[in-house]
Amino acid sequence: MPGGLLINDVFPNLQGSTQDTDSFDLYDHIGDSWGLVFMHPADYTPVCTTELGEAQKRMADFEARNVKVCGFSCNDASSHSGWVKDIEVATGCGDFTVPLFCDPNRENAVKLGVLDESNKNAKGLPLTVRAAYILKPDKTIALIMYYPASTGRNYDEIFRVIDSLQLTVTAKLATPVNWNKGDDAIVNFPLSDADADATFGKDGYKITDVPSEKGKDLAKHYLRWVPTSK
Repeated sequence: MPGGLLINDVFPNLQGSTQDTDSFDLYDHIGDSWGLVFMHPADYTPVCTTELGEAQKRMADFEARNVKVCGFSCNDASSHSGWVKDIEVATGCGDFTVPLFCDPNRENAVKLGVLDESNKNAKGLPLTVRAAYILKPDKTIALIMYYPASTGRNYDEIFRVIDSLQLTVTAKLATPVNWNKGDDAIVNFPLSDADADATFGKDGYKITDVPSEKGKDLAKHYLRWVPTSK
């Protein structure tokens, strides 16, 4: 797979067809919201079917976070339309409303660098990796996830990282291991204690005492915790 996009790159606008329209525009679809663009190796594949059904079932969770969703595979609109009927029946997701971008000529997949030369279809053409891009409202990439074709995505993890990204994009915080919304967060490392005092208040954060800092007069302690609300 050739080198593709990186975090903080601008995600290119996808313009073309979905199962419902020939004039889809990703930037218009996302608007001022956050975005999730996720690739699927192919239509009528079992793991992808379960993933898309779950995406539709969790649409209220996406909406609560102001996230617009777009699927992507190297198939045409007719294939997508037929597959949608299977997704609705197989997963019980109800009416499927997620736009599935069509890239049958693999033009966009090549530009994005998401083709897996080790995983090919019956015609010998490479399939897309199971990539997911979380986009900020300015269309820059906040996070990238790659899964192999054999492993389905975990939507709880997708929502967890969206919560983290939306918290830390404005607050001067970072989130620790296994963090979930409402858990304590960490004061962003570049901030001095004086900066932390000004930002969170002198009693607004708690310092963890560690051996390496014992007895030292420090301008910045490196483990400082701030409560966040659910």
